[in-house]
This record gives sequence, structure tokens and C-alpha cells, in this order.
Amino acid sequence: MSDLSASISKLNKRSKLFVIREAPQTVLPKLFKAWRITHLAFERDTDAYAKERDAKVINLAREAGVEVVAARHGRTLYDPDEIVKAHGGKPTMSISQLQHAAGKLAVPKPLDPPKSLPDPGDLSLNFEQTQPAQHPDINSIQRDDEEKSYHSLSGSDNTFSVPTMSEMGLKPASTPHRGGETNALAALDALIANEHYTTTFSKPATAPTAFSPQSTTLLSPHHHFGSLSVRLLYWRVQEVITKAENRSKASTIPTNLIGQLLFRDMYFAAQAALGYSFAQTHNNPTTHFIPWHLPSKVDPETNLITGSYTIDSHQAETWFQRWKFGRTGFPWIDALMRQLRLEGWIHHLGRHAVACFLTRGGCYIDWERGAEVFEEWLIDHETSCNSGNWQWLACAAFYAQFYRCYSPIAFPKKSDPEGAFVKHFVPELEKYPKKYIYEPWKAPVADQKKWGCLIKGEEPGEEGGVKVYPKPMFDFDKRRGICIEGVKTAYRVGLYGDDPRVKDGTWRQLFDDNAEGPTEGSQGPTVEGQTNADGENGDGVDTEKMDMGVDQDEREAAHQGGEDRGGDKMPRGGKRKRGQGTLDGHLVSPRKRREKA
Repeated sequence: MSDLSASISKLNKRSKLFVIREAPQTVLPKLFKAWRITHLAFERDTDAYAKERDAKVINLAREAGVEVVAARHGRTLYDPDEIVKAHGGKPTMSISQLQHAAGKLAVPKPLDPPKSLPDPGDLSLNFEQTQPAQHPDINSIQRDDEEKSYHSLSGSDNTFSVPTMSEMGLKPASTPHRGGETNALAALDALIANEHYTTTFSKPATAPTAFSPQSTTLLSPHHHFGSLSVRLLYWRVQEVITKAENRSKASTIPTNLIGQLLFRDMYFAAQAALGYSFAQTHNNPTTHFIPWHLPSKVDPETNLITGSYTIDSHQAETWFQRWKFGRTGFPWIDALMRQLRLEGWIHHLGRHAVACFLTRGGCYIDWERGAEVFEEWLIDHETSCNSGNWQWLACAAFYAQFYRCYSPIAFPKKSDPEGAFVKHFVPELEKYPKKYIYEPWKAPVADQKKWGCLIKGEEPGEEGGVKVYPKPMFDFDKRRGICIEGVKTAYRVGLYGDDPRVKDGTWRQLFDDNAEGPTEGSQGPTVEGQTNADGENGDGVDTEKMDMGVDQDEREAAHQGGEDRGGDKMPRGGKRKRGQGTLDGHLVSPRKRREKA
């Protein structure tokens, strides 16, 4: 915001970004009258909350006789509402569905920035401020002081300035990544200048262990905050590809840069179709119901999750907290979660690894718990992309090959056999050799002492002047097998989030009491305050919903990683279906990457 304000001032030194400290729903009606406003322009947002807010603002403008002259989409390539309309009102659950719905729609070219701006008018205000409610404060965990940015309409200096970190009571930033359009455009120029990287970029071939610098563009935070237009990126990349000398070697959708933007649009359109329900399992018609541990509590009046959850298993809660704070005892997972907490960003395949580990690849914990952690810490968080990616990685929606899991040991070895990434973010293991860096518990105790870190207990710390790193919190191979069986059972039962049996709790009748997750008993509502209802037994899979958006073309899926060859072992006599192989071959090794280059 400060960077934008400075850019405005360069065009007119009397102008800047004027910030009025009040919610739009309450301040705009007063501004319409005080400043005799006749026209209103704003960027439309398709997030569920934003849709409600924008609809109210439009109604308020009409009541005041104010003409809304422009309420256009700007966060995506295509207008999500237009995509939903073209897709028959249904959510887009695959890239191919998005492309088909887009049909003849064109990606608009960005407008050139203005070359001049008029002087601001009379900015005097003659009305009282209506302060927004301070509770609940979802950012409280990020503050170390009182939130004071709403103490007056025009700010502490009465100049309508951009709120400072201090005013908002926020802790100092720990991330090395910086925002603002100036930085975003410089990063974009650097990307475009590297023709080979831009034309051959393929997400699965980038290293999730690269951190200085990272192996991807890191433009997603700029898309989130609006400091870089996705359409500007799209057209500049298209221009490079069109002019490239060797177009035959250019990467293609869905793994190239354009494909990454299409994935983003796919999630935005899916959310635009479903609204609030898209970010939860309950009442979501496209999401498989899987009885995960630590399920969300639901408000029976709204059918929306409340932000709290049921601790059905103290073991699962312990695993969740150890996962969140990077104390699982699996160095690769812990390094990623510590990087996320420190920097607010991790590589896309790193996100895959920790999400798979928390859900279907280890802990069997509700994907909504992981999505909440990502929402808290990611600097590029989008509700649509975050919820969609977590459903994908949990095999709850978008992707159904639940046998394919990420190994916290074999996967990172592909791109970082020396363990440099782990040693940077888990420094207690910095003296461990590559033989033990991903499995430090296998090192002899004498060597552990020599390398200055003992592997024991459940918490990192220190003992007798020697660092301590925890043992693995479970046997990964065993837990993976349990999780796969759990998801397999849920697929066989075939319930989705909008099924009446999910809403009233009688889904338990369809699962054995000893199945993984909170499956005990035959009744018991998942909706707080709602009475039980008799459920109808059924074990068939809803094939119509099963086919919704699940692309069986593995290139289409493109969310590829790697794991050890023993990870997907089928029962004796079982036959692996197409696409249920390990993910090993899809991550390019450093040697092969160099040879390809």
C-alpha cells in the first residue's frame, strides 16, 4: 500500500492513496453524502465474504443515487462468474473443464497505467466514525500490541495515511520477501529477461528444496495482494513464448507458467460456484466425506464450520501440534513447516509433501486443520487456492489417486541428497552427514553425540549441553498403510459433504467402529445442537460425482512429486490401477536436470 501511494504521488504530488479507517459497508453511505459522490468504481471479488460485502455496497450506492460504473474482475484471467455460467452453474474441477468453459472468452489485456491524475477534492469529514467490531480478531496471534489503526477516520496524523505495522500492533516481519508493485514489476522483468526459464518452466521439474534462491518465480504473493496483475504476467509470458527461437522445446499446459495461472482460475471459479461451502467438507457437494481425526465443528443454522474442532483423539491432536510447529521427527517435514512459519512461503511441492503427510499420508487429520494453518502463515494465501489444494492433496476432491503418497525420506533426496535445505531450517542437524540427514534416528548414539544432537523424546531442546531433536512421531510406512485403507473405505462408502447422513451423523452406521477416524457408534451429529436422524445404509459409490473433474490424464493432474518405491505396495494379488504407481519418476534429479539444460 505504501508503494502504491508513492506511485500515485509521482503522478501528482498533491495526491496519494487515501485510506479511510472504517468498514466500507458503514463508511460509504456517509461518504456518498459528505463528498456528494455521483459515481463508484471498484474491483469485484468472488470470495464468498467479498460477494456479500460487494452486494451490500452496490445496494447502498443505488439507495444513495450513486451510479456504479465499474465493478470488474481483476484477480483472475477470466471472470469466475462468467466461467461458472458457461459451465452450467457447476464448479470447475479440472483444467480441462476450465478451458472448455472459457470457450471463446479472451484474457483481457491490462490497461496502461495513467500518466496523470487530477488533484483530490475537498477531503473534510463531518461525521463520526463507526468502528468495526474488534472480535473475533483472526490476526491476534500475529500481534504483540494493541490494534490502534481504527482510532480515527483519517489516521493518527489526520492525513488519511496508510496504516503502519506499529499502528496495527503487528510483530516485526520475519519473512525476507517484500511486497509492493515496484518489487513485483522488477521480479517480472527479471523473469521475462530469462527466455529459457520462461519458455521451459515446468513446475514438477523445479526443486522444492531450493531456498537461496528458490526455484520458482515467487510471484504468488504479489498476485494475492494485487501488486502484480495475473493478466500482465499472462501476456508477457505469451509474448516470450511466441517470439522464442526454439518454440518446440517450450513447456506446455498444465505444467508451464500459463498452466499455473489456469489452476488458479480453476479454483477461483470452483469457489465462485459453491461459495462458503467450497472451503469445507460439510455441505460441499464436490468433496468426498472422509472421517478424519480432529473434525470441524459446524453451526447448525448456517451449515458453516465455526473455526473450532473436536479433539476426538489426543494422539491426533499431539501429532497436529508437532506437525504445525515442525517437531514431527521427520527432518524434511519439519524443515518445511519451520520455513513456512518463518518466511510465509514454501515451494508448491513442499506444500504437497506436508499436506499429504498430515492427511492421507500419515496423520489422517482433517485437511481443514491444515488449511487453517496455511491461512495463518502463508503470505500468498487465497481461500480458493488454499482450500482447493488441500482438498486435492487429501484426495477429497479434484484428485483421486490416493495410493500415491509423498515419502518424507525418499522424496527430498531426489533434489537435495546432501540435505542442505534441512540443515538450514533444522540447524540442530547441521553436522549430520547425508547418510542420516533424512533418517537421523538411525545414526549410532555415539555419532549423534559427536555431531552435537541426540535423537530422543518428543520435543526439540537441549540435554547436558547437547542439542536434542525428537524421534519420529510414528512409523511412517505403517501409518501410510492405515491412511490409505481409511481413504479407500471412505471412497467405497461413497458419501459427499452434502449427503444428509453426513449432516446428521448417521454416516457412522456405514463405517466399522474400529475404522480409522471418529467412527465409533452408529449415530451422533457432526452438526452441533442438531438431533440425530435415522440413516439409510448404502455402500455404492456415486459415480456421477466421482467423475466430477477427476482428470485421469496424469499430465493434466500435474501435481507430481516422488516417493520411495515401496510406498504404494498393494495387497498380494492386487492389481495397481493406471495412475496408482509411485510418484518417483516425476521429480527430475539434479543430474538429469543439468543434462536436460
